[in-house]
Amino acid sequence: MEIFHISAECYPVAKVGGLADVVGALPKYQNNAGHQVRVVIPCYDTKFKKENDFECVHWGHVKLGNFNFPFSVLKEKTNKLGFELYLVEIQELFDRKDVYGYQDDIERFLSFQIATLDWIIGRNEVPDVINCHDHHTGLIPFMMLYCHKYEKLQNIPSMITIHNGLYQGQFGFDKLYYLPEFDLAHVKVLEWDNCINSLAVAIKCAWAVTTVSPNYLNEINYSANGLEMLFNLVRYKSRGILNGIDIEVWDPSKDAMLEKNYSIKNFEKGKQENKEKLCKLFNLDPTKPLFSFIGRLLEEKGGDLLPHAAALALSENFQQINILILGSGNTAIENQLNGLLADYKGNYNTFIGYNEELAHLIYAGSDFLLMPSRVEPCGLNQMYSLRYGTIPIVRRTGGLRDTVIDFGDDGNGICHDQATVGDVCYSIQRAVNLYDDKKHLNKIIKKGMSTDHSWERVCLEYIEMYNLIINKK
Repeated sequence: MEIFHISAECYPVAKVGGLADVVGALPKYQNNAGHQVRVVIPCYDTKFKKENDFECVHWGHVKLGNFNFPFSVLKEKTNKLGFELYLVEIQELFDRKDVYGYQDDIERFLSFQIATLDWIIGRNEVPDVINCHDHHTGLIPFMMLYCHKYEKLQNIPSMITIHNGLYQGQFGFDKLYYLPEFDLAHVKVLEWDNCINSLAVAIKCAWAVTTVSPNYLNEINYSANGLEMLFNLVRYKSRGILNGIDIEVWDPSKDAMLEKNYSIKNFEKGKQENKEKLCKLFNLDPTKPLFSFIGRLLEEKGGDLLPHAAALALSENFQQINILILGSGNTAIENQLNGLLADYKGNYNTFIGYNEELAHLIYAGSDFLLMPSRVEPCGLNQMYSLRYGTIPIVRRTGGLRDTVIDFGDDGNGICHDQATVGDVCYSIQRAVNLYDDKKHLNKIIKKGMSTDHSWERVCLEYIEMYNLIINKK
């Protein structure tokens, strides 16, 4: 079948979070399974765009109310990602470094959606299914059903995959005129809580709804930032499909970003060499257990807990543990974390920002990974850490509950129930005690490294969903 994935992110072209990792991996495995897969994202001013060759396969103009933007669809020439990649170039809106965070984001992503559909209807053939990702593409299912110019797509199945339901793409009805012409009898489909809510629209109009873990599908029925009732109404067409990880990219035995490659057979020596490299970079002691955090420093990730939890854990385990933070987000949290540097020199350090190579080294060189998330629709970091022999310490929520079982229950990690400083510190103390029991520690590490989180399994579940909605036609 011909599958279109439409997204705001795709690794390694443009990445902010886990959305990029999924859209950069799932299509490759679907392509390997014999399907014709095309990924469409906006054309940002990125390193990938500058360093690779593209050809223009379509051009036109996006009419956004009174505005008229020229656009081009650029195809990457070599299929170097393992699938066909298309960038929608709208220079006045997307020729910028960052993916999000601009005052005109509504205009940017709405124009991207319109341009993408304009290109699709201009092709000789229509796709078998269109898989939209998050609210940035949430108006596509509505436009396919109701906008006159896209009548050709009315019977093409669409699916919305929700990576994070907290972000919904709301905007006022004063911008309704941005949408291509449609029968105003359908205007109520756009409304949720007195505004146009892009994610709500997608949930209503898409033929199927998926979330990125089974447990997250359960959670959003009672905690979804105002969309709880809607999720309950569409439960009949919804499924939670746990994300996978790209085991070709995330493979400690072949990862070129590591100091020393290793496998489940020789992980002790390999991890120690990576730990020594990491500790040398950040002035830490490689003989002590290393607790790390990788991610966005936001409340939803439990980032606000880290300054107090780190200070308390370091004080309670004076000079007996190391803590390393890699991340960025909330400036106040960043400042609090940096404020600990002077008091815990030699046992604590930070890297404010993001560095992909450093992240790989941290997964390989750490003993434990902290994930005290309040919200975690799936989470990929815990899967990366398991694959690299680093034991995840997680709050039981979303996909973390689906993938990490406490070692006290013969599992692969350390779990706690509340997003509190006390729970995080208690889990760190359990980890310190476990670290001293090398036989038990290594048993848990091996269990984690042998867990199958590959995309092959996930790919089959997506294809099954596509077939279900295609057969409804």
